[in-house]
Amino acid sequence: MKKVLIIGDSSLFRNYLGDKLSQYGIEVSIGLNGFDGFLKMRREVPDLIIMDYMLSRKSSMEVLSDKKENKNTAPIPVIMIATKVDQRNVVEMASANVKKILSKPINMDGLLKTVSEFIGIEIKVDDTPCIIESHFNEEMLFIEIAQGLNAEKVELLKFKLTELLHLYDVKSPRILLMMTNIDFPENARPKLRRLLEIIQESAQADTRMIQILTSISKIISYLPLTDFSDIPVADNLPEAMDNLLGIKPDEFAHDGVVHDKLLTASSQKKEGVETVNMGHEQENRKEASADSIFQSKAVVAIVDDDLVIRELIKTVFSETAWDLRTFQNGKEFLVAEKSIQFDLIFLDLMMPEVTGFQVLEYLKKEKKQLPIVVLSALSQKETISKAIGLGIKSYMIKPLNPAGLQKKSVEILSSTF
Repeated sequence: MKKVLIIGDSSLFRNYLGDKLSQYGIEVSIGLNGFDGFLKMRREVPDLIIMDYMLSRKSSMEVLSDKKENKNTAPIPVIMIATKVDQRNVVEMASANVKKILSKPINMDGLLKTVSEFIGIEIKVDDTPCIIESHFNEEMLFIEIAQGLNAEKVELLKFKLTELLHLYDVKSPRILLMMTNIDFPENARPKLRRLLEIIQESAQADTRMIQILTSISKIISYLPLTDFSDIPVADNLPEAMDNLLGIKPDEFAHDGVVHDKLLTASSQKKEGVETVNMGHEQENRKEASADSIFQSKAVVAIVDDDLVIRELIKTVFSETAWDLRTFQNGKEFLVAEKSIQFDLIFLDLMMPEVTGFQVLEYLKKEKKQLPIVVLSALSQKETISKAIGLGIKSYMIKPLNPAGLQKKSVEILSSTF
């Protein structure tokens, strides 16, 4: 039996990974901190060590130094999980047999694939296409799911919700579960049941505090057959908000746009970073560092009628080597697109002359698959659903922030460069 030692202060990280590996007959040992991990490393001599870079009681570099000096532990391969690694430590890590450094937030299926390669045991993961996003607004939790239901991501959501509740210091949130453009075959039924179980177990036991927003007829007809038949279902956002918060349709802005204050993500209340990445490696197939991406010769389009937004994005990427092109509406962009190969496009949906939707419809008709990030005041939930229906997988919430823009651009370009 193969043995893996997981060393980390975060129970979230340890529990998810430990549970997953145990399913495949792998013996899992847990180091609660650097010192505990060091003792178990010497005593148990595992086949693989997965270690968080930030450890208490004994630093990861101290653990690696002691590991290297012991002839029994020196050959053990190590996977390091880190938000940021001091470059001076990279060489020392290599000498201690650190085979892989993975960045937080952790791409779990990439981590599992790496573990599989090192210990020689096949670890299967559900490859159903699935997008899951979640954020807080005050004490209201929004969970958005598109494309399909993926068993791995559904299980991972349990740990993501635990992390979010802690970071935002919320005990009992109202929850809006939004499911749009979802393929829902019969084998997805147990995944939906598990999803609702996890939401209840991890975030909100009272079904009166949960609202489902979906227009998928197969989901709507199936829910009454489950133990969750008392969770209300709405097929439009105003009705969902009315059910959940008592907000009447006439309190919404014109054109069905929900007030920004309601759906804009809040700032977290406790220190810390999110460690769980709900993405899959297949969605970020090619790894690349942020530095290499920002120094590439990418041609980037910024399509937005708001001068402030255009200038903000230009400023965020002003120190990159990118060729930044700005357009005031979709018409200007489509003219340029005929002669320019764009590597990345930031596209607003609501613009004069030619809207972002019309741009997406044109590109879909012409079968042109371009890396596009839709920009939307997250008040426009229903418009996001429409964009997803046109093939868009990435969108950003207004107001935009520099860190989010950089992260999203690296995420997109890493899979294309």
